[in-house]
Amino acid sequence: MDDDGQPRTLYVGNLSRDVTEVLILQLFSQIGPCKSCKMITEQNDSRRVAASVGFSVLPNASNDPYCFVEFFEHRDAAAALAAMNGRKILGKEVKVNWATTPSSQKKDTSNHFHVFVGDLSPEITTEDIKSAFAPFGKISDARVVKDMATGKSKGYGFVSFYNKLDAENAIVHMGGQWLGGRQIRTNWATRKPPAPKSTQENNSKQLRFEDVVNQSSPKNCTVYCGGIGSGLTDQLMRQTFGVFGQIMEIRVFPEKGYSFVRFSSHDSAAHAIVSVNGTTIEGHVVKCYWGKETPDMTKNFQQVRDKW
Repeated sequence: MDDDGQPRTLYVGNLSRDVTEVLILQLFSQIGPCKSCKMITEQNDSRRVAASVGFSVLPNASNDPYCFVEFFEHRDAAAALAAMNGRKILGKEVKVNWATTPSSQKKDTSNHFHVFVGDLSPEITTEDIKSAFAPFGKISDARVVKDMATGKSKGYGFVSFYNKLDAENAIVHMGGQWLGGRQIRTNWATRKPPAPKSTQENNSKQLRFEDVVNQSSPKNCTVYCGGIGSGLTDQLMRQTFGVFGQIMEIRVFPEKGYSFVRFSSHDSAAHAIVSVNGTTIEGHVVKCYWGKETPDMTKNFQQVRDKW
C-alpha cells in the first residue's frame, strides 16, 4: 500500500496455464504504468512466493496460476480492477481483486477511539492529519479517505487514539482549527461512547461509518430522525445536523416527533446518522437511519415508521 493507505496491487486469478508475466504486463499496462508482475504457478510454493511480495493467498485460490500486479498509482490499479475483472484471457475468465495483506499484519483498532475529521482541503494527506493530531496523544491509525476511482481526497478522514481522553481532547481543541487553508470539523467517527450506566441508560447500537455508508444507495442523501417529541422545530434540526454538511431540505412533523433531513451528499448523511443516532435531543434519545431515496420526503415516513 502507498503512504496514504490506498492499495496499488491487484490479485489476478483463474489464469490459463499459458498466460505469462509478459502477457499480463502488456494487458494491464494499457490501463496504467505497472511497477511489477509476479506470477505464481506452483500451488505448493504459492504461500511462500505470495509472502515474498507482501500479500496473502486469497481463500478461493485454486490450482490455477495467479499473479500479483503492482501499479505505480492507486487510480490506475482501481481502473484496471474495473476493466479487467471478468475479462477472458486466453479463453479463461479471470478474477481480479485487491491483493490482501496477511491478517497478522493488520492492526485491530476496533476498541480504539475514532475521531472524524471533515472539511479537509484537497491537498491534505494522511501524514498531515496525523501530524496535526499527534500532540493530543498516541495515534493508532490515521487516514484521509480517497475516491477509489480518482484517487482524490473526499474531504474527510479519521484519526484513531488508544486513549479515550486523548480523542475527546482532540475533538474539543481541533474543531474549527485551520488546516491547509480551511477550518476543519471534528466529531466522534462512531457516536460518542455512552456514559457509565449509573448516569445514563442507553441501549442504542453503536454505529460505524463504514457500515452505515453502505446501507443505502450512494444517491440517497436523506436522514430520518425520530423520537424527538413535541419540541421538534426546523431550527432545532438545522442546529443538530448542520455541522455534518450542507443541508438541502428539512421536513419536520412535530405532532409525530420525527423529521427528514436531506443533505447535499451521501457521506454527510451517513456521518449524521452515525453521530446523532442514540444521542439526546430535547431530553429524548433519538433514532436515525436512512430515509427512502425519493424527492418527496413526506413519503419517507410511510416506508420506515415500522422499522423500530
